Amino acid sequence: MKTSIMRHGSAILAGLLVVFLTAGCSLVGSALGFSSEATPQVRLLADKSNEVMEPTPFQPYAYTQTTNAVPVVITDTLVPNEGYSKPDGQINLLLLGSDWRADSGYRTDVIMLISFYTKEEKISIVSFPRDLWVSIPGVGEQRINTAQAYGGFALTQRTFEYNFGTSVDHYMMTNFSGFMSIIDTLGGIEINAAQNLYDRCDLSYSHGGYCSIGPGTASLDSEMALWYVRSRYTSNDFYRMDRAREVIMGILKKIVSLDGVARAGDIYNTLSSSVVTDLSLSDIVPLVTLAAKVMNDSSKITMYEIGEAQVTSYVMPSSGANVLLPNYDAIWNVLKTALFTP
Repeated sequence: MKTSIMRHGSAILAGLLVVFLTAGCSLVGSALGFSSEATPQVRLLADKSNEVMEPTPFQPYAYTQTTNAVPVVITDTLVPNEGYSKPDGQINLLLLGSDWRADSGYRTDVIMLISFYTKEEKISIVSFPRDLWVSIPGVGEQRINTAQAYGGFALTQRTFEYNFGTSVDHYMMTNFSGFMSIIDTLGGIEINAAQNLYDRCDLSYSHGGYCSIGPGTASLDSEMALWYVRSRYTSNDFYRMDRAREVIMGILKKIVSLDGVARAGDIYNTLSSSVVTDLSLSDIVPLVTLAAKVMNDSSKITMYEIGEAQVTSYVMPSSGANVLLPNYDAIWNVLKTALFTP
C-alpha cells in the first residue's frame, strides 16, 4: 500500500513558482454557467453561444481575493477538525491543470495545494487525486475535479472548506494549450522518469500506436510532455501525480538553464496568456520572495499526497464510473501536518 508521501524537493516547488507566479498575472472571472437540472452538467460561459459579451474562462478581468487576517476554526467540515485554525501568515494557493476545450466543459485533472508559511519561511505542497469523490456544496456528491467548472473558484473554496477544513486563498489554472505553450516557449524539457511508461498514444512519432518513456533521462517536446502527464491506460491516478511532478522538475531545470529567475519579467510577458489566476502583482511579490529564500534548502519544502492509504477505490453502481471514496480521518492526518503545523 502506498502511504501519504512526504517528499522533499525544492526543485519541484521552484518550478511551480517560477512558471506559474511569473506567468500567472492575467486575471480571470470564475463565474460559470449552471444547469437547472438536478444533476447539472459541467458547462462554461463560452458554451453559451446565444448570449453576448460574456467573458470566456481565459479572458482577464480585474478581481483580487483578500485573505482573512483573523484565524478561524472551520467546524462545518467532514474532517475531524479538533480545533485547528489557519496558522498566522499562511497563504494557500491552489494550482489547477484543466482539460478545457472551446467546444465542451472542463475538469481540473491536476490539483495541488501549496501552503506558504511566510513567518516560518517554509512551504508544503499537497496533491489531490482527480477522482476523489467529495461533497460539493449546492451540487451534491461528485468528483473533486468538477468543482471549479460547476461554480468557479468560489465553489472550489467552499468545497475545500467543507471536505477538508481548509481555506484556499488564491488559485492558478492552465489548460492543455497553455501547458504546451509553456513547454514550447522553453524549447522542450528534460525529465528523469522514475519508471517506464509504455502506453497508447496518437502522436505522429508513436510506434504502432504506442509511446514509451523511461526509466531515466528523456527529452520531451510539448506533445510528448502532455501525453506523459495525461496517459492513463496502463497506470493509475497516483502514478499520474508522480509524473506531473517529474515534468514540473523538468520545467524548473530548463528555466534555471535559461537564467529564468533573473528573467522573470521576460518569462511573464511570454507566458502570461497561458495561466489564469486571481493573484495580483502585489500578492505575488511575497510568494516569490519566500520561494527565493527556500529554493536552495530542501528541508524547508515538504510534499504530501492524498494517496491510496487515504481513499478506497469504488465503482459507482449507477454508472460504472471508478471513483475514490475519501477516508476523512486518514485525510485529516495528512492535512493537519501539511497545512496546520508550521
